[in-house]
Amino acid sequence: MIRVAVAGAAGRMGETVCRAVTAAADMTLSGRADPALGVAVAEVLPEVDVLVDFTTPSTVVENAKAALAAGVHVVIGTTGFDPAALAAEFDEEGEPGRANVFIAPNFAIGAVLMMRFAAEAAPHMARAEIIELHHDRKLDKPSGTAARTAKLMAEAAPDRPEVTIHSVRLPGLVAHQEVILGDLGQTLTIRHDSTDRESFMPGVLLAVRQVGDLRESPVVGLERLLF
Repeated sequence: MIRVAVAGAAGRMGETVCRAVTAAADMTLSGRADPALGVAVAEVLPEVDVLVDFTTPSTVVENAKAALAAGVHVVIGTTGFDPAALAAEFDEEGEPGRANVFIAPNFAIGAVLMMRFAAEAAPHMARAEIIELHHDRKLDKPSGTAARTAKLMAEAAPDRPEVTIHSVRLPGLVAHQEVILGDLGQTLTIRHDSTDRESFMPGVLLAVRQVGDLRESPVVGLERLLF
């Protein structure tokens, strides 16, 4: 059994992760940390194999460092922070020590496919823009998914103009993104919609199962586990 603790357990994503871990046959929920619960991350790290973090950009790095110091693997779904802030925890080759870090801007399989398709299309279309839409409680703009999509597209088509990102924050939304590519007399739209936070759970559980076997760390992007 993989012993899992969740940081940000009182949030909407955290609660969903807790339910998914509890329902998984090969996992046990060993701890729930959140200021709203009066439980600090340090309190749940003993006797835990993996910490799943869905907190805030201002706390995620310290949470991860505490977990690594305790020999606990970390799966991060929090966005709006620079993953390079954790690179110093590993040597120049990114060799894992006692514990590894996996970071994903989006854990939905469909979102990963959207990013992959957008990168494949980027070299063949003149320009592109991204519209990302999220619930009004999301703190970061642009979203981690949009920023990573733009990065992957730029790497695939370095001669194309920079991809502009438009952010929308409204109640009633969950997580949605459109990549619109345009060229002479045509457009191509690639869209992904998460209408329920359950859409992220297969990816989260996959990361929990595989983070301990990473050959380098930190690793960013669910595609690194899928393809």
